[in-house]
Amino acid sequence: MTEISAKDVAALRKLTGAGMMDCKRALEETGGDLEAAKTWLREKGIAGAAKRAGREADEGAIEVLVDGGVAALVELNCETDFVAKGDVFKKALDGLTRLVAAEGDDDLAAKPYEGGTVDEFVKGLSGTLGEKIQLGRVVRFETADGLLDGYKHVQNERGVVGVLVELGGVDPSDARAREVAHDIALHIASAAPRYVSRADVPADEVERERAVLEAQTREEGKPEQALPKIVEGKLNGFFKTVALLEQPFVKDQKTTVAKLLEGLGGQATVRRFARVKIGEE
Repeated sequence: MTEISAKDVAALRKLTGAGMMDCKRALEETGGDLEAAKTWLREKGIAGAAKRAGREADEGAIEVLVDGGVAALVELNCETDFVAKGDVFKKALDGLTRLVAAEGDDDLAAKPYEGGTVDEFVKGLSGTLGEKIQLGRVVRFETADGLLDGYKHVQNERGVVGVLVELGGVDPSDARAREVAHDIALHIASAAPRYVSRADVPADEVERERAVLEAQTREEGKPEQALPKIVEGKLNGFFKTVALLEQPFVKDQKTTVAKLLEGLGGQATVRRFARVKIGEE
């Protein structure tokens, strides 16, 4: 293998704006030929990547795929919604989502894809589209006996909110169970719960909220002896905002998600869910 000097790597980096490791690999792939290495970087869409590195990729799109016992959600970020709703970007996102569904999400950037790796593919996409492109959040559910469903909220011709949900204690082939699972996925997209039940809320978070509510209640001038009851009532309101099962169902505010599940039988439960929204952590 041709010996690649640090001087050659630095020279290529100065010419192309690509990262040091990318420049080193380009020179290795081209036998140390500087011009050929420049072409290699351009072909891979890597040249100029450093110039885009400082930009904010806070736009993008989300894709959701559910296929039997596997569900995948992939967020791909870019700089503008114009690029995010384009056919090239959407095709790339679709392909990556199918890859995650088929092969998993462990070390995704290093997975073989399109003649290289996922990381190289995304860099090439960045070069093609002229914007900073980067993988965002990736979620994959797999189940042997649960019911998986998903929901993608589309706005301005791109998915901006994606949800995956798994129900347990139901027959995955039951039409009513599938309908409820989809309704719950839609509800999660809208109501943005953070936990399945109040039991899942970390104790320290509950205590912080309790302390805030106690302070607020004292500021309101409520009698000291009434504080515990008032605070517990307010804490119940807090749980309704963060715990999925206690939230009023978006399609019928008179019932809760827990009551909706009860209609599927006493064993029905939400095992887990994931919600991703473009622009939110």
